[in-house]
Amino acid sequence: MSVGILNEVAFRRHMPIPEALQNAWSEATALTESGEPEKALELLRSVAWDACQNGAQKARTLRFAADAGTALGEQDTANQKRHWQRAHKNYRKALNFDPKDKETRRRMNKLASMMDEQAVSLGLGLQIFDEGNPTPVGMIAFLVAFMLVLVSFKVIPDFFDTPEDNPVVTLEISYMPTGSNERVTALVEIELYPDEAPLHVENFLLLTEEFRYDFTEFHRIIDDFMIQGGDFENQDGTGGYTGKWYGYCNGEEFDSTGNRYSPDTCGQSSWTLPDEADNGLLHIPGSLAMAKSSAANTGSSQFYIVPEDSTPSHLDGVHTVFGQVISGLDHITAISEVQTSGGDSPLNEVRLMHVTVND
Repeated sequence: MSVGILNEVAFRRHMPIPEALQNAWSEATALTESGEPEKALELLRSVAWDACQNGAQKARTLRFAADAGTALGEQDTANQKRHWQRAHKNYRKALNFDPKDKETRRRMNKLASMMDEQAVSLGLGLQIFDEGNPTPVGMIAFLVAFMLVLVSFKVIPDFFDTPEDNPVVTLEISYMPTGSNERVTALVEIELYPDEAPLHVENFLLLTEEFRYDFTEFHRIIDDFMIQGGDFENQDGTGGYTGKWYGYCNGEEFDSTGNRYSPDTCGQSSWTLPDEADNGLLHIPGSLAMAKSSAANTGSSQFYIVPEDSTPSHLDGVHTVFGQVISGLDHITAISEVQTSGGDSPLNEVRLMHVTVND
């Protein structure tokens, strides 16, 4: 990182903190300390994140989210691994925004040590870290691992030529199944296809990294067809935009005078991305595809997922398919069967709690 960037980070670290952000941090800390880390995470992902004005403030918000995730892992031992992995990832993200934050690095190292100690208790191996620092056993383990890598490089020269796996995301969805009075939390894993739909996958991951999809609703549900969500602006299908500028403003490259749109002449709420619907991927049970209007190049943030009893082939070549459910399709089908109003809105809220990019 250049000196100029580091100086900018230092400058931003001392910028005035918005009152709404300061209040959100304080409330989240109190919630975490009082044993309500889930509420703290919800506050940080919504109010606090939206109030951030620079990278230093985002770094601190991510640190508080990681603290809450660590506490949640200590509470919810059945899902401890998932909570702690997510918390560790948030610490790393915080350091990306503010590499000189020693407190974040200290807490991340402490969590790494806790994770390693838990692995010992589960019989998964010897402790290789102590408060984030390698133990003597850890040093030996690293040396052995390095030697094995060298050997594999010589013995299996094609090893490093193996293509990287496609990214996989996990959707955590809360819903009330038909005929039940209790809500269910579903984990749905989806493999994304960057080779076939690079812009759509990039956009989805950008919005995920920005927590845009967290605590949004599946606002449109049609049995035997699909479930639709991703409107992080209005929660009703009228909002949403792309994670960055892709050259299209409500599906158009040029304005009425013939000038090409730019991020300066097109409001962010109108940012869309070009279609990639001719990528050869078809709508099959479990497909993840981009929702849009009938006009070309109008996809932005909204998406839909096809249940196991649907094959909407009439959408092939029109809407871009960019992923496939690999686990949890039964939940998608169950969600598609919940009771809805005349406007295809679920009577009981179907909420996307969180989207995680799997390691």
